[in-house]
Amino acid sequence: MRGRDAALAIWRSAVAAGDVTPLVGNALRLDGNVLTTGIARVDLAGVDRVLVLGCGKAAAAMARAAEAQLGDRISAGLVVVKDGYAVPTRRVEVIEGGHPVPDARGERAATRLLELAATAGPRDLVLFLVSGGGSALTPAPPPPVTLAEKQAVTRALLAAGATIDDLNAVRKHLSRIKGGQLARAAAPAPVITLALSDVVGDRLDVIASGPTAPDPTTFADALDVLRRRGCLTEAPRAVRERLEAGARGDIPETPKPGDPLFAGVTHMIIGTNALVADAAVAEARRRGYATELLTRALTGEARDVARDLVARARRLPPRSCLVAAGETTVIVRGRGRGGRCQEFALAAALALEPGDALTILAAGTDGTDGPTDAAGAVVDTGTVKRGAATGMNAAAALADNDAYHFLKESGDLLVSGPTNTNLLDVYVLLSAAE
Repeated sequence: MRGRDAALAIWRSAVAAGDVTPLVGNALRLDGNVLTTGIARVDLAGVDRVLVLGCGKAAAAMARAAEAQLGDRISAGLVVVKDGYAVPTRRVEVIEGGHPVPDARGERAATRLLELAATAGPRDLVLFLVSGGGSALTPAPPPPVTLAEKQAVTRALLAAGATIDDLNAVRKHLSRIKGGQLARAAAPAPVITLALSDVVGDRLDVIASGPTAPDPTTFADALDVLRRRGCLTEAPRAVRERLEAGARGDIPETPKPGDPLFAGVTHMIIGTNALVADAAVAEARRRGYATELLTRALTGEARDVARDLVARARRLPPRSCLVAAGETTVIVRGRGRGGRCQEFALAAALALEPGDALTILAAGTDGTDGPTDAAGAVVDTGTVKRGAATGMNAAAALADNDAYHFLKESGDLLVSGPTNTNLLDVYVLLSAAE
């Protein structure tokens, strides 16, 4: 249990480093009437209204932190978050929506965000707060594409193991808000965007599909994603027709880099997975583990990455630790339930041999992994046997993409509830002392 306790403590330290309250507080500096955010300085004495808009799992917590800094200077606001991620706010309305598959609540919220942005004039300021999950939470399909059709495409791409880049290239071109289109709606009002990055590489156009960022992808790119992922022929007719029309030039593209409308937009990334990875390393070292930060950009098929990391950890000397951060993917072939971290954990448990003195944690910093109530899991050499004692078969569960139910029975799920941050996933591999 010492290894398990240590792994959990390391993960909790990582999550604490992503607390948005100090991150937003440090980003928004108010000196009298002058608001400074990164390279942007705004004299609020010349501003008629401050509108706070946002989307993502951490958007409500970010809005509350913005209220603490700006108080009654905020005229109005609206943010949309995943179910369970709402926190009390005073001046900014919070709406919950569906994630990872968008729903009608998110569609209504996206429409309202666009409407509020469109009311902004040149003497107003739009503060946009964005974090991971914002893309699914703000579906705004352009007619005749319906929400149900966009849901179908999202499900198909998720099941095909599409990367976040793939997903967002398609989402942007089936949307009225993504790919810089919220900034287009707000123009000519100045926009300040504070972003928490949940994507490898921290690209602004990828975080929540970049509602206020230039979009380098095209309709042709979106079509290519559907082809490569084997989803084009099964995509709804309205989806195919829109993307094909856009590729022909019959539909205007999303705003691109160099578009003059972005002259009034300032972006500041206030948190990345470097914060959580470095905090995990520091906590592991504080606990006496010789620790190596393997990567902050872990990607790949979850079960394959798990086997590779177990093989690497097996060669570690006693009381050592490997830390990685990033986001793996899962190609769904079964009918089970789980998420990428749970799939990683179960594959790692299956790769462990009886003599391995290893404890392995894989968990999302946002507190949820896939469409489940678990953040991830912590496994060891006893995981497979504990599950078997309840009648479960680990290999069969992995084949069915059913890591959640196996790990629930084995007692290895990590259930934290919403953390109100979102800075990718953390992976911790500990070797015990001899």
